[in-house]
Amino acid sequence: MKNIDFRTDILPLKNELYRLALRITLNHAEAEDVVQETMIKVWNRRESWQEIENIEAFCLTICRNLALDKMKRMDNQALVLDEENHDPPDYSHHANPEERAIQQNRIELVRDIINHLPEKQRSVMQLREMEGKSYKEIACILDISEEQVKINIFRARQIIKQRFTQTEKYGL
Repeated sequence: MKNIDFRTDILPLKNELYRLALRITLNHAEAEDVVQETMIKVWNRRESWQEIENIEAFCLTICRNLALDKMKRMDNQALVLDEENHDPPDYSHHANPEERAIQQNRIELVRDIINHLPEKQRSVMQLREMEGKSYKEIACILDISEEQVKINIFRARQIIKQRFTQTEKYGL
């Protein structure tokens, strides 16, 4: 069994936990609260750390569940992500300001589409595309089968593609 240390094994996960919580809650302050609650819950279960096979999946599962619980309590599905804390887009390949503006609008459109996906699809997209998790890791974190992960990713990508194309083509 691996000897798990809070400072070296769990604390470095805080940014990943924050991104997951933010993707679910769509609110920076709520995401920070969820991460703090997650760390407290994980710390309180420190006696059973040695029995946990994957501490990262364990932490992400707690974080996801806390974020979902918070969302249910708040019934706060209409908020969108603030743009201030996102990494700035890479404009190095763009030649002029007009192309940069078009690219920024497309990025905002995709973010908005993702924000309005059903929760499970939004979670799998976050874990797969933003966090780079494997299907197996996502299945473990979300407590669903790998096949369900693949289905949710496929459906999310279809919705994103359809809505993006519709908006780009018709401006709706």
